[in-house]
Amino acid sequence: MRSCVNITDSPDLFGQRSDKEPMSKYKQIDLSDITTISIKTRKSKVSPREFATVIDPKKASVSEFLASLPRILMAEELRDLARDVVTARKTNKPVILMMGAHVIKVGLSPIIIDLIKKKIVTHVAMNSAAAIHDVETAMWGRTSEDVAVNILDGKFGMARETGEFINKALVKAFPESSEGYGEALAKKILALKGKYRTLSILATCYLQGIPVTVHAAIGTDIVHQQPTMDGAATGEMTFRDFKILANSVKDMNGAGVALNIGSAVILPEVFLKALTVARNLGHKVRGFSTANFDMIRHYRPQMNVVERPTQSHGRGYNFIGHHEVMIPLFAAMIKLYYSKA
Repeated sequence: MRSCVNITDSPDLFGQRSDKEPMSKYKQIDLSDITTISIKTRKSKVSPREFATVIDPKKASVSEFLASLPRILMAEELRDLARDVVTARKTNKPVILMMGAHVIKVGLSPIIIDLIKKKIVTHVAMNSAAAIHDVETAMWGRTSEDVAVNILDGKFGMARETGEFINKALVKAFPESSEGYGEALAKKILALKGKYRTLSILATCYLQGIPVTVHAAIGTDIVHQQPTMDGAATGEMTFRDFKILANSVKDMNGAGVALNIGSAVILPEVFLKALTVARNLGHKVRGFSTANFDMIRHYRPQMNVVERPTQSHGRGYNFIGHHEVMIPLFAAMIKLYYSKA
């Protein structure tokens, strides 16, 4: 005969403590003598005055939108960096913009060009992939091939015009002048009157009289795999640009700014070496600001841009977010503060 269990006699069936339940063998601390404090005297980091404000998008100006952002964490740090940029320019210190190819691929050339023309950015350093995108845009109005499709049959990176334009420009300038990689490309874009040259960062820098440098790692770019490639010319031209960058870095002491946008390896490494060269030659180069903008955190930008260069002095920032959103927002902040300074 099956036994029947009375639910009222079942120990702890619904999580209720039973008188028959054994005591825990672990001792709990007694909280009855805890000392509390008043929230009125407690130090707090956030109050409503730092909160975002609601705006009417149909009526608000850009400056009202920027002012509406919370004065907390990254929004406030972005304001701080924008102010650092303004201070740098108002005290005649460099603002060096280092950039990877993605900046051009997501359509930000007009934003960068505007900052160059307003004399806010004083030096542009790019990896050679960015130079490729800039040249293709300036000359033919198209860039960024479908790698996944073209690599299947060996066509990836084999656009003849791109390779011939860049490689031949370097080969020609190598023995004939002391100019660097960026300058040689800029001059050729302008000489050939590229149809979209007004969208070229390279050409704009040259016309505005500010250094534009290209930092290549041989074997990393599509033009290196074509028959027009000359390793000696490429190496020497990018070496000249390294020395031009170091010359700009040496003047950052006190209030300069170095911005790294979307370069995870090349430019963080190049910047750290340029800084070392400047200091080794007796230039103090202290008390400046650096910032890294990228979609994810990378080791080298964090170490070589944000932390190591500014240790014991200055300030380093790290902003995570999509360039096509973050950079226009940042540029708008800079222009707003610059106009009021």
